[in-house]
Amino acid sequence: MLSVNNIEVYYHRVVQALRGLSFDVPEGKVVALLGSNGAGKTTALKAISGLLPLEYGEVTDGDITFGGRSVLRDEPHTLVRRGMGHVREGRRIFADLTVHDNLVAATYALTGRKDATPDFDDIYDLFPRLKERRTQAAGYLSGGEQQMLALGRALIGKPEIILLDEPSLGLAPKLVLEIFDTISRINEERGATILLVEQNANVAFSHAHYGYILENGRVVIEGDVDKLRDDDDVREFYLGVGGAESKSFRDVKHYKRRKRWLS
Repeated sequence: MLSVNNIEVYYHRVVQALRGLSFDVPEGKVVALLGSNGAGKTTALKAISGLLPLEYGEVTDGDITFGGRSVLRDEPHTLVRRGMGHVREGRRIFADLTVHDNLVAATYALTGRKDATPDFDDIYDLFPRLKERRTQAAGYLSGGEQQMLALGRALIGKPEIILLDEPSLGLAPKLVLEIFDTISRINEERGATILLVEQNANVAFSHAHYGYILENGRVVIEGDVDKLRDDDDVREFYLGVGGAESKSFRDVKHYKRRKRWLS
């Protein structure tokens, strides 16, 4: 469904953020992009959804295809109407509007589609707490409820693929599990393809089918989540599960160099 092919991304034509990044997202799957801060995960999502030019960024090489067609020249609203939803980091809801009005505002994604009507009841069935607070200003919702609203706004547009950027950010562990259980339901029951950016590798591995780990704007290791979960290097450097012997900072840097150049 989505293919990122050897893209290079620069901000302000000076700062390179992605260095020959390539990955695929098969239809109906949950694919995770993992990595530390600054690895290029969020930039990858912005490149896919057409938001880079709004932040003085550009794809200078490579290509991105969605549904078999290049989207590099498409504007964000065009991609949304073609079936791409993007839930950005930090929720980005309209705090002064009510919950319901936030959902109404998202119905622009259905513009131009034949027989496409918003199904608000479907969203409220998926997120009962939003129904209870439908007339409340969204800025007064809890962090978890705001994340539910952000997901609901994306789903109003009936997307074929959803880009999720750090859905666990700032949430209590119990709410993280609830949000990710809902993400799995969206994938399994509605058939939505999901590209997930997440720093919490443990929870990502529990809900994704395939994963890519990024460092410095490129993929250093990839595979089925079971393979990644059992990989000794991934366990130690990304899941925090190490052996009895401690590692020095020099060892960590050596691992990063080895993965960067030999993967």
